[in-house]
Amino acid sequence: MTSAVELLPKEYGYVILAVVLYTFLNFWMAAQVGRARKRYKVPYPTMYASESESKDAKVFNCVQRGHQNSLEMMPMFFVLLVLGGLKHPCISAALGFLFTFTRYFYFKGYATGDPMKRLAIGKYGFLAIFGLIGCTISFGISLLLRG
Repeated sequence: MTSAVELLPKEYGYVILAVVLYTFLNFWMAAQVGRARKRYKVPYPTMYASESESKDAKVFNCVQRGHQNSLEMMPMFFVLLVLGGLKHPCISAALGFLFTFTRYFYFKGYATGDPMKRLAIGKYGFLAIFGLIGCTISFGISLLLRG
């Protein structure tokens, strides 16, 4: 019986490491939201602070949104990375690392309280997503065209 390890190219290990790295980034962002909750006194289960109740609501909400936006992108990112990586492991992994790098700066910029700062470097993450879409399309087409 052949195991998955034997079927996948060794370079697929980079894809796996890119998934793990983004997972750790997500844990770090969650911890930053926890710290912001304590600092700005926003208790669970409140998702967003009310500006009428807190002078720091905007800053807290920006920290929360930075993490929430990253959570919303995570399923699509993981699926594209894992599938595109089956045909193009090195390219997909590089795009995965790029996306993770830009997502860190997206979060850091958002957490300043000025939402526009999320885009200074964070906007380049969308290039990585489009690259992963291309890798995944290539994989899908190659499956359809095989004899």
